Amino acid sequence: MTPKFRLPAEWEPQSAVLIAWPHAGTDWAERLAGVETTYVALAAAVTRFEPLVIVVANEAVKARAIELLAGAGVDMGKLRLVERDYDDTWLRDSGPITLLDDTGGAQLTDFRFTGWGGKFGAERDDALVAGLVHDGVFGKASHRRIDWALEGGGIESDGEGTVLTTWKCLAQRHPGQPREEMTQLLREGLSADRILWLDSGYLEGDDTDAHIDTLARFAPGHRIVFQACDDRNDPHFNELQSMADELAALRTMDGKPYALYALPWAKPILDEGRRLAASYANYLIVNGAVLVPAYGDAVDDDAARIIGEAYPGRAVVQVPCRPLIWQNGSLHCITMQLPAALGNDHA
Repeated sequence: MTPKFRLPAEWEPQSAVLIAWPHAGTDWAERLAGVETTYVALAAAVTRFEPLVIVVANEAVKARAIELLAGAGVDMGKLRLVERDYDDTWLRDSGPITLLDDTGGAQLTDFRFTGWGGKFGAERDDALVAGLVHDGVFGKASHRRIDWALEGGGIESDGEGTVLTTWKCLAQRHPGQPREEMTQLLREGLSADRILWLDSGYLEGDDTDAHIDTLARFAPGHRIVFQACDDRNDPHFNELQSMADELAALRTMDGKPYALYALPWAKPILDEGRRLAASYANYLIVNGAVLVPAYGDAVDDDAARIIGEAYPGRAVVQVPCRPLIWQNGSLHCITMQLPAALGNDHA
């Protein structure tokens, strides 16, 4: 009998989180010391709850990562370091999208990665999943390559057959392709029953073309957590209000509205006049906890509290992410969770 696949929700049991360590050969070079502090804080937070797999580009990067992590008191027994080259560290988008089947197996779904629509070189990142499969990082999981551009940050799953995404992003990746055709490709590639599209929502300074993980996230119990804007003078106000209206109009599989959790709006963070995309929706769920970005803003704690309410029973851990948004992403963007079906031998 052919196994039936599904895309799990992020809050389902995990075996590990996957990241790639920043180094001087990546775009982080100019501010490497600052971003390393975020990676160390992230590693310390993840390893409180589960193993962490760290991709390193070479022996020198490996030695640097070990030095920083050990010096910070991170539980080194929870780490596995794997050497494999990469262009950048945004593993949400270049890492594997794992489907689970009803026999207990897993499939690493490897969509084409184009550097967010050709904005950046991505040849090594596009080959990363196949390389890690070759290295045995994912155990016995099968590997399926799909020659169609899609990033993990562009999709959000409730684990029950519904996938949420944005039209802005996929229309940029596939100009001229009809929505109906994209819907069918997404349903087939992700084994989804239905695709929900958002037409509104964006963040200035975001070069992913409105990835859903910067805007709206599913939570257990048919909840949606989303980035709101309450400043009528902010250029985002109308667009994010329209997105909130779209979310309010969505219905669950059984026809009920979702419970909506609006996240507060951080004050503008500028870098040499350029606005940076500080989204609180870009959090990471791990076993027993939610890791929440903090930007040094007065509403950091409010955002953490609201996210905690949407994920009851989980610890809420804030991770300093201001260095990340200089390169247009945040906490969720640099991580990829690995479901429990991939095994527990990562550390």
